[in-house]
Amino acid sequence: MQKEIYLAGGCFWGTEKYFENIAGVLETEVGYANGKTEKPTYAQVCHHNTGHAETVKVIYDDSSIRLPFILKLYFDVINPVSLNRQGGDTGTQYRTGIYFTDPRDQAVIDDAIAQLQKQYREKIAIEVKPLRNYYRAETEHQKYLDKNPHGYCHIGSGKFEQARTAVDLSHQYSKKTNAQLKEALTDLQYDVTQHNATEPPFDNAYFDEFKAGIYVDITTGQPLFVSTDKFESGCGWPSFARPIEAAMLVEVTDKSLQMARTEVRSKIGDAHLGHVFDDGPKEKGGLRYCINSAALKFIPKEEMAAAGYGEYLPLVK
Repeated sequence: MQKEIYLAGGCFWGTEKYFENIAGVLETEVGYANGKTEKPTYAQVCHHNTGHAETVKVIYDDSSIRLPFILKLYFDVINPVSLNRQGGDTGTQYRTGIYFTDPRDQAVIDDAIAQLQKQYREKIAIEVKPLRNYYRAETEHQKYLDKNPHGYCHIGSGKFEQARTAVDLSHQYSKKTNAQLKEALTDLQYDVTQHNATEPPFDNAYFDEFKAGIYVDITTGQPLFVSTDKFESGCGWPSFARPIEAAMLVEVTDKSLQMARTEVRSKIGDAHLGHVFDDGPKEKGGLRYCINSAALKFIPKEEMAAAGYGEYLPLVK
């Protein structure tokens, strides 16, 4: 299904070029959004306090790339805590903003912002609002860097290469139905992932497994952890210092057992994985992701490429 989102991320010349390189993006256009004047010109937006933000309209194929992945890529080329400034450009027209036309997108955006906020002490400065007063920019600003290859761009050249090779894997690792899970999982795997059960310590598949490889969600195959970040904690369950990406997990407050803990669930499969504690090795960041073996599938390094996880090989030391 074709969908659209409007992203303000500083100078729109570079932001448009970045997004047009991404597989699944069908069309991009630069314009002015969420201001207070009608049909502003570029000069007016830059110098006359119109309230508009330089914005890129991104039309994408939802069957090949989803909004959370687009937002992840967007966050990678902005400073999300900078107010009215990106790179060397200063002014309200260079503010960061996510403007949506489908009300259902707001929950997705809010969740992405909440996850991003966990990475910063400063407050995220990205404006999130319904789109209003959007006007297409003048023709000379459309595909500006295609017309002017050596023109000004605040985004580093390496980011464009990352955009060209970015692949949204969320379609590949889709959530299964309850019936499919019951058929595919053992009783223990099902109870752990779907009913928040806990397997016995020191009597599970991976607590003492330290071969090189990757650990994925048993319910979807979504990559979660690599062996490089695994350590012996003595707790009797697999322990990791960090996930491959924080966005692959969801943290939930768990008040069961008369205590407050932070539960960890997989983002795509919504499977219970375990809990995260702040008693991990200081030299590794101080966290301990205590994960049930029954929630994981281990793929040895030598089998990763054939299993479709070759892009994660550089993370496995």
